[in-house]
Amino acid sequence: MPSARTPDACATLSDWLQYLESIHATTIDMGLERVREVAARMDLELSGVKFVVGGTNGKGSTCAMLEAILLAAGYKVGLYTSPHLIDFNERARVNGQIASDEALIEQFIAVEAARGETSLTYFEFTTLAILRLFAQSRLDAVVLEVGLGGRLDAVNIIDADCSIVTSVDLDHTDWLGDTREKIGFEKAHIYRPGRPAICSDPVPPQSLLDYVEKIGADLWLFGRDYNYSGDRQQWAYGGREQRRGALAYPALRGANQLLNASAALAALESVRDRLPVQAQAVRQGLLQASLPGRFQILPGQPTIILDVAHNPHAAAVLAQNLDNMGFHPYTYAVFGMLNDKDLAGVVAKMGARVDHWYCAGLPGPRGATGQALADQVSAALPAAPAGAQAPGVSACADPVQAFAAARERATENDRIVVFGSFLTVAAVLQSLGRKA
Repeated sequence: MPSARTPDACATLSDWLQYLESIHATTIDMGLERVREVAARMDLELSGVKFVVGGTNGKGSTCAMLEAILLAAGYKVGLYTSPHLIDFNERARVNGQIASDEALIEQFIAVEAARGETSLTYFEFTTLAILRLFAQSRLDAVVLEVGLGGRLDAVNIIDADCSIVTSVDLDHTDWLGDTREKIGFEKAHIYRPGRPAICSDPVPPQSLLDYVEKIGADLWLFGRDYNYSGDRQQWAYGGREQRRGALAYPALRGANQLLNASAALAALESVRDRLPVQAQAVRQGLLQASLPGRFQILPGQPTIILDVAHNPHAAAVLAQNLDNMGFHPYTYAVFGMLNDKDLAGVVAKMGARVDHWYCAGLPGPRGATGQALADQVSAALPAAPAGAQAPGVSACADPVQAFAAARERATENDRIVVFGSFLTVAAVLQSLGRKA
């Protein structure tokens, strides 16, 4: 592979990101040797309490709530998440503010100087850059979201003071394995000996439990070490030694958000000697946490729901959330999904709730045309019951065209669900002139 030319002093963030996409032979190259080697040269040292959050679904919500609560408590906080919806800068926040182009370029220059002849993937390079930004910001706490798996993800070069695995389900099976046991083993490797290991999956794989026992981590299991209860007005968290009552429901919508919120509160309880958090900060943080593209409902009519759900587990949660909404005569799906995902599993969870599918083509080597996607959806839909009308399926060139078609057909009392991929949600958000 020919070596790409390093951006010059006048290069923009876009120039740098384009360069980073060209400097490694493959997009994903699991392993920690290269990234550890460069991190050692950079002498990376993060101050404050370090939280690492992994899991199939729920990572982003848990990270958002941790950040919001800690900010409300007056702490200086860094948050690293991926992927981004619209702008790369979304991946790095310092004290609630998205990192500027200039701040990121400064870090890219430093990583480029340190890596020498060592080849790094886009994700490895940008992870090191954002970690360096956090190291220079003198933070009280850092919240880091795992990109893929755990054991071999670049974020795992950080020794977490507290680690959270939110859920374990089938996704990225080409890289992580094709069973929950294999995937659970990969995700469990963000845990550290003697340190809090939070697991909010109600039925964790045995492989995760075995790994925790092997390394001697301090396991906090949902339902055993912490839990939640609630009624229609408020909810309460109960931990090993701490109870937090009279809590308003999180601003993040969805039936699963109390599970994510209780995991965040368990993590905070586990480090309360280093980061004490008052009850008011918990209440305020839960009300202020936001995360675009996770059961995000836009104002106006028809009702528009954005959700990045792209695996069967996330689709099941989306389906449950849709069921909990008020009545809508018709539901139209704007659906775009990458071709390495379990499309049949997703359609099976959502099929009965959708009256018409607008299947959108997505770009890149993992994308498929709208027609190819429509053919797969048609094949995956269960047969309609006798006397019932089968859902319609249409092929569209891209998410914007699919969304326009759905809006043209929907009346003000209907709903449009945009889901299947970050790319699908991002395209629709951009077409509406919205920032993530």
